[in-house]
Formats: sequence, C-alpha cells, structure tokens
Amino acid sequence: MLTGTLAATAGFVVISAASGATQILVGVLLASASAGLCWAPFNKAVEQIAPLAKQARTLSTIAAGTSIGIMLAAALYLGVVVDLMRWAVAWMVFAGAGVLTTVIIAFGVPGGAASDQEPPRSPSPSLWSRNMAPLYAAAFVFGFVNAIFFSFAADRVVSAGGLPGIRDEASSSVIFLAYGFFGLSGVFTGRLDAVIGLPSLLRLIFAAAAGSLLLMALAPTNWLSVIVSSGLQGAALMALSATISFWSLGLFPGRGTRGFTAALFGLAGGSAIGPAIAGTVSDWLGPSTMFAVASVPAIILAAWPFDWMGKEP
Repeated sequence: MLTGTLAATAGFVVISAASGATQILVGVLLASASAGLCWAPFNKAVEQIAPLAKQARTLSTIAAGTSIGIMLAAALYLGVVVDLMRWAVAWMVFAGAGVLTTVIIAFGVPGGAASDQEPPRSPSPSLWSRNMAPLYAAAFVFGFVNAIFFSFAADRVVSAGGLPGIRDEASSSVIFLAYGFFGLSGVFTGRLDAVIGLPSLLRLIFAAAAGSLLLMALAPTNWLSVIVSSGLQGAALMALSATISFWSLGLFPGRGTRGFTAALFGLAGGSAIGPAIAGTVSDWLGPSTMFAVASVPAIILAAWPFDWMGKEP
C-alpha cells in the first residue's frame, strides 16, 4: 500500500509541475499505477485483520471510500472551471492528500496481525477453473461498461446541448459529484449481500449500470436524468468493487488476493476495450445509439440466471 500511495503522490507532483506532454505522461503513469498497487494489499490486510463475519462489510467501506476522492476531483475541477484556481494548484491538493494518506498508512495500518478466526481450509480453485469464470465475466463486463460512461458521459451531455443554466465545462463536475455522492451507498454492499445473496446482488449492480447508460442515451440534457444516470453508475461501481473483493476472498480462503488480482486484469481488459469499441460505434451510429448498445452486456448479466456461479462466498 505504501508503494501505491507514494506512486500516486509522485504522479500528482509531476503533473502539477509538468511543462510538456512527456512529463504529463510520466505523471499519469505513476498516479494510475497506484490503484493496482493499493487495492490488492487492502484485500490482504482485511483478510488478516478483520474477523470473517466483518470482512465483507469492511471491504465495502473501503471500496466506497473511493467516492470521496471522486467528489474531491469533481469539486477541484469545478474550481478550475470557474477560475477559482489553476490546474497546478488542484494537482498539488491531490499531492498533499497523497502525502497525508502515505503517513496514515505508514503509522496506522498494522502489519502481520491475524484474524481472530482461521480461514477455511478447503482447497482453492485454479485461476483457470470454471468456478472462476463468473468472477472474470463480471469484472470484464463492468470494466467495459463503466469505462464507456467515464470516457463519454460528459461529451454526451455537452454535444447534446448541455445542462440548462450552467456552462458546458461544468457538466463534468455535475456528473462526477453525483457519481461520487451516490457511490457512497457502496458501504452497504456487504450488508446487502448478506440479505439477498450474491446472484441477486450482481443482478442489481448490472441493472443499475445498464439503466445508467440508457438514461444517458435518452435524456442527456435533463438535470434529473443526468444526476440519476451518474448516481446509478457510481453506486454500481462501488458495489461491484466491494463485491469482487469479498467474492475473491470466498473463492480463495486464506489467499484472497490471488483471485482478486486475476479479476483486476479482467476489469482492466474491459476498461481498455470498452471505450475503443464505443468510440467506433459512436462514429458510425451516433452517441445515443452507442450508449444504448453499450448497455446490452450489462442487461445480459442482469437477466442471467447465474446458475453457473457455484457456491456463494
């Protein structure tokens, strides 16, 4: 985790002081690497420290914390748009947050502590077993859908005429403030899983993701539609992030980071492929049709019976 926060801090500092494309690229690479470097160790830390009964709820809280960073980014961007600050200042704020986080992790996260309950000793499946396919499919499809929203939602709103009463440049802030605010609901993912079970939880997540894209396709200049669309996508992301975390712990008791890291590759693959395909479809058929078509994979998973999932974690 320390490596991840240090990478993020260094990336933000480089970007804030960048004077050309090369420096910006280096900063982006450093900052973006931090997510992968931090996420899997969090899974391992929770597995070691938290009692088994509280692991899902703990991971849900951690995942939902991302929403605060998204809202901060949206607020800083709005500050730049309305000329309250320069971009360099906004990046330095993030660098300061990175330093603070590094200090907290260095002194506040215990190492080597064990859970007060031993993990089950049942054998873990192979990374290539059939039982792993649903985890990979969920990660890939959600990465595909969410990256399309991230990449094109703001452009969709602006190109359709923008939100009434605000500058076009501020549309992104509205989208991601709603995205982050409603993403905080992800803190309840573990509790929801305990009540309705993993298959139903996944159906709900993918239904929300699909509904988000359909609203963006149909009504991109309506305030309520844009806020609901952004909120659904944010809530779905935080819920899916938490679900992947505790799902992988259930599949790999005692070695949860193994399946989790593999699932991250699926998420990254979907995130890379989704915008590339969506951009081509948008050029051919228009952005409205693109968003509608992009919702189809999520609709399929929302309607799938999930019988092939095997045991729930």
